[in-house]
Amino acid sequence: MARTREFDTEAAVSRAMDLFWTRGYEATSVRDLTGHLGIGQGSLYAAFGDKDGLYRAALEHYRTTLAAAALRNLDEGADARSAIRAMLVERVRIAVERDGRGCLLVNSVCERLPGDPATRRTVRDVQDASQRALADVLRVAAERGEISATINPQTLAAFLVTFLNGLLVSSKITPDVRALEPLVEVALGALD
Repeated sequence: MARTREFDTEAAVSRAMDLFWTRGYEATSVRDLTGHLGIGQGSLYAAFGDKDGLYRAALEHYRTTLAAAALRNLDEGADARSAIRAMLVERVRIAVERDGRGCLLVNSVCERLPGDPATRRTVRDVQDASQRALADVLRVAAERGEISATINPQTLAAFLVTFLNGLLVSSKITPDVRALEPLVEVALGALD
């Protein structure tokens, strides 16, 4: 007779996300995961298939929580420049926490690509969503006269996402918001 799963899979995925984020995929063993989650190896395999399945679930959880929150906050800004500044600075603030653990998605790219097409798809989906959201904000800002109407919103959005990725890598080297925040102001100069 099959046993009923005796743990909260959503909470397990959230805790696994935190462990992968802090340690990385390769440095996190199944034993580390089962100890951190307080579950047996059989339960992990039954729920997620394997370590890779749990990693995919953790990346997806990151996408639907932190990455999605950044896009929601982008829509809440009073003006484009303030909204984009707040989004970039908040992403840096999250990345420098815990001694500069960075961004889970950017860390995943640096650690797992080019050999992991599933990670590439997940990160590309997040980047595409970020670029679309930024392009929408920039398009509206151009219509309102907040930024130059000669700027291509898609190109500028792609630049801002690329800049943010580099900034998130830099946050691992220099985990100090005060040192990185002036770079945000330089990037915002592209809106002029």
